Amino acid sequence: MYDQSKVSELIRFAGVDAGSIVIDVYPGEGDWTRLFSDVVGPEGRVYSFVPAEVADFKNDPVGRMRTLAKEPGRENVEAVSADLVAMPQATQPADVLWLHLFYHDLHTALIQKKGATAADFNRAVHERLKPGGSYVIVDHAAAAGSGTSDTQSLHRIDPASVREEVEAAGFVLDAESTMLANKDDAHSIKVFDPSIKGETDRFVYRFVKP
Repeated sequence: MYDQSKVSELIRFAGVDAGSIVIDVYPGEGDWTRLFSDVVGPEGRVYSFVPAEVADFKNDPVGRMRTLAKEPGRENVEAVSADLVAMPQATQPADVLWLHLFYHDLHTALIQKKGATAADFNRAVHERLKPGGSYVIVDHAAAAGSGTSDTQSLHRIDPASVREEVEAAGFVLDAESTMLANKDDAHSIKVFDPSIKGETDRFVYRFVKP
């Protein structure tokens, strides 16, 4: 997790406010789900969405989110799981869809094992967001011009490819931020390598559904 100033800046950038409906896709340990739950308050709602593609992981991601939803004060959290492309049927229209360090996985064999592609998922997000809703993507940057070639090997993706794919689904780029940029990252090392883990060059995009 980032330091508190960056966490606060990311939440502001995403446009999550009191009363917002947020979908947190592939929530991991649930850190962002908890943060969003605190921000949206009793009038808002947070869907902690675990893709069925990863639901059988040994750490029981669905069970973990169901446990999180039972924590005191988390009545506004709902743990849900479905195939990625079925996300619109498992949630209600949302103000913000949050995708943190996961977009690149849409181009890996693991996530595509049920047939979902990045294009399919982007269309599903477009369907689920309210008009004016925000699709926020944070991910590990790959070298410029590399496209999607490093998604499987390095868990990185070229920001330009993400923009192209998301805009093809009908979204408009509303803002981007360099708050997580790291000019010293050579983009040639796997993101889990100890020399770069937690310090990768990351891009932050906010797309809007017109």
